[in-house]
Amino acid sequence: MNPYAKPNERKVGAQRPKISHLPRNIDSRTREERQAEKETVAAERRAIKKSARRHLKQQLLDELGDT
Repeated sequence: MNPYAKPNERKVGAQRPKISHLPRNIDSRTREERQAEKETVAAERRAIKKSARRHLKQQLLDELGDT
C-alpha cells in the first residue's frame, strides 16, 4: 500500500473490499469451496493444454519420420 495515497485510493490489493455479485442466500459456498472449484477448473485447463502439446509433438514427429 502506498503511504502517500489518498484515503479512497488505499483500498487496493489484498486489503480491498471483497465484492459479491450474488446475494448470500443464493450463493452459500464458502471461500474454500470457491477456491477449490477455481483450482479444479485451472487443473482441467492445464491438462487439456498438456494433452494438446503432446498430440502436436507426436504429429510433428510422425511427419518428420515420414519424410
